[in-house]
Amino acid sequence: MSLSNTRISYQNLKMNFNEVNPGLTDREAIEESNRCLYCYDAPCITACPTGIDIPTFIKKIASGNIKGSAKTIMKSNPIGASCARVCPTEELCEGACVLNRSTKPIMIGNLQRYATDWAIRNEQVLFEPGKKNGKTVAIVGGGPAGLSAARELGLLGYDVTIFEAAENAGGLNTYGIVSFRLPQNISFWEVRQVESLEVKIQTNTRVGEDISVDEILTNFDAVILAIGMSKVPSLGIDGEDLDGVYDAIDFVKETKTKPISDRFLGKRVVVIGAGNTAIDGATCSVRLGAENVKILYRRTVEEMTAYDFEYEFAKQDGVEFRWLTAPKKIIGDEQGCVKAIECIKMELGEPGKDGRRRPVPIEGSEFILEVDAVIKAIGQTRYTGLIEQFGLEHNGGVVKINHETLQTSNKKVFACGDVIFGKGQGEAMVVSAAQQGKDAAYSIHKVMFGAVSEIV
Repeated sequence: MSLSNTRISYQNLKMNFNEVNPGLTDREAIEESNRCLYCYDAPCITACPTGIDIPTFIKKIASGNIKGSAKTIMKSNPIGASCARVCPTEELCEGACVLNRSTKPIMIGNLQRYATDWAIRNEQVLFEPGKKNGKTVAIVGGGPAGLSAARELGLLGYDVTIFEAAENAGGLNTYGIVSFRLPQNISFWEVRQVESLEVKIQTNTRVGEDISVDEILTNFDAVILAIGMSKVPSLGIDGEDLDGVYDAIDFVKETKTKPISDRFLGKRVVVIGAGNTAIDGATCSVRLGAENVKILYRRTVEEMTAYDFEYEFAKQDGVEFRWLTAPKKIIGDEQGCVKAIECIKMELGEPGKDGRRRPVPIEGSEFILEVDAVIKAIGQTRYTGLIEQFGLEHNGGVVKINHETLQTSNKKVFACGDVIFGKGQGEAMVVSAAQQGKDAAYSIHKVMFGAVSEIV
C-alpha cells in the first residue's frame, strides 16, 4: 500500500464505521408496505420469536401512522429497533412470507427499521409505566434479555432495578455488534424507553463485587439473572500472550467506545472462529485498513455458526475463508509482537456428543502464515463464579431452569438469555433473548399474582 493510499485510507477509517445500509426512503417504505397482503393468520408473525404483529405495523406505515407502527413493533419486541438491523430475517419472518412463492418477500426488517428510526429521530416515548403493585424485582444484566424483562415488568407496575457492570446498559447491542450494523444510539434509545417506565439502571455495578448476592436476594421479591456471557476463552496454544493477539469481544467493543485507530493499516490479520463475532472481527479489521484478512475455521462452511447474510457480507468485504484449518502456534518476533501463525489442516471425523463431526488434525500438514495480528473468536466463557454465588444448579455455566417458568433451582431467581442457552447450539439470537426476557417477566407476574406456586 503506497503512502498516499495510506493517508487516504487513514482519513476514511472513521467513515468506514458508518452504517452500511442507509435504510428505506419515505417513498420506498410506502411502496413496499403496499405490497403486503396483510395475511390472516400471517406466517410471518409465527416465525417471529417475539410475535410482532407484522401485517398491522406494515399497514400503519402504509396509512401514514408511523408512530403507531413503531409502537406495535416495540410492544412485542422491546429491542425492536436493534432487531430490525441484526435479526436473520431471511430465516425468520421474511423466510415465512407467502410472497416467497411468487415474487420476493416483503422487506419486513427494513420496514421495521423505517418505523423505529422515525421514532428515534422524533424522540418518541412509546409507553407509560403501569400502576405500582408494591413488588420489587432485581435484574442482573442490562443486555437484550434484561432490558426486555425490565420493560414488561415496568408496564406491569413493578419497582425494577437493573444492575449493569458496564458503563452503559444495552449489553451486546451496545458493545458487541459492529457500529456499521448497529450504531450505539439505537441501543441507547431502547434503554431510554425502558427508563421511561421508571426502571432504575445502576451501571458500573458488578453484582458479587460492588453489591453482594445476599443483599440482592434479601432486598428484592424476585431476581432475574440475565448476565449473558463473558470473554473469549484461551486457544490453548503457544504465543497467545504476544502483542497483537486480541479477544474479539474486546476488539469490537473498542471500535464502538474509543477513537478509531490506524494500527491495522496495511496489516495482515487472521481471525480464529466462524461465528457472528468472528465475522464482526474480520469486517472490523477490513474497515481499520487491514491489507488482508483471513478467517480460519477447523470445520467446514456447513458447520459455521455465523448467519448466512453475515458470511456473504464478509465475502463482499474481501475476507478470505480457510476451512478445515486450525491454529497450532502463534509466532512472535524479537520485540514480542505477532509475526506468523503456524496452522494445521484438519479433516472431519466421527460425531461427538453434540452430534457435530469432530475435526481431526492431519499429520504432517502444518504450514505457516505470515500475519501481524490474531483475533480470537472461538465462543465465550461464562460467569460461572457469579452463578455459584447465587447457589444455582448449572452445567458448565448453563443455568438449569424449569423451561415452563424460567425458574432456577432457587425459586426466587429466574434466568433468561445466553445464561440458559446450552452449548453446541450455535449462537443465540438477540430476538430470542428478548422473548425470554418477556417470558421471565410474565412468569414472575404469575408467581406474584397468579396460579403458579409462590416463591419461597
